[in-house]
Amino acid sequence: MRFKDHFSTQAAGYAAHRPIYPGALVDALADAAPARALALDCACGTGQLSVLLADRFEHVVATDASAAQIAHARPHARVVYSVAPAEQSNLPAASVDLVTVAQAAHWLELPALYADVRRVARSGAILALITYGVLHIDDAAIDAVMQRFYGETLGPYWPPERRHVEDGYRTLLFPFPAVAMPELAITQSWGLSDLIGYTETWSAARALETALGRAPILAFQETLAATWGAPDARRTIRWPLSLRAGRV
Repeated sequence: MRFKDHFSTQAAGYAAHRPIYPGALVDALADAAPARALALDCACGTGQLSVLLADRFEHVVATDASAAQIAHARPHARVVYSVAPAEQSNLPAASVDLVTVAQAAHWLELPALYADVRRVARSGAILALITYGVLHIDDAAIDAVMQRFYGETLGPYWPPERRHVEDGYRTLLFPFPAVAMPELAITQSWGLSDLIGYTETWSAARALETALGRAPILAFQETLAATWGAPDARRTIRWPLSLRAGRV
């Protein structure tokens, strides 16, 4: 099964600069699962969520179709990484307590994914599609620079699937009985280099660079730096977190 590979060339940056999910997310999912023997993290990227799941589950299998992403994945004694499409986990039937897809469901063939989830899920298992939306910064002037770059400079270069992230996955096909989850967000304290590194991992930034070169990206980074204030200043960055959770 072919996959839409927007991130293999940025695997190292993805590992270094993508935000970290809150522990409350893992706690909510673990508490809803029927047991905590095995979690499957599909389209795991470099394992940002996988290693957190290992704090609450005895074993975690984390799959990604990108060999480059798996090569940069964060090691953990209870996480086994595998290069495989999200839709083809190759796990035994009725073996999994929780299936997660974090920041990737909008790229996947959902009917095929759901067929595999139904096969591997044990009775009462949880499936969670997780996405974080557009970031906001705790300084209005800096946030305005970021929003212009996201919406105006990069706007024409976002893949069409990005709309599902912006609407919190509400319009994605999800044929499972809903399980209530708490309202959550990702909040981190970042320096300027952290934020620039994160924006460099965006698929739209790569598309813009291919079309127009580095000049628009460098112009944004210069404006961001000029607005940031002291070079060593740290800012609070917040991403709203959306979940579609259901019982299989």
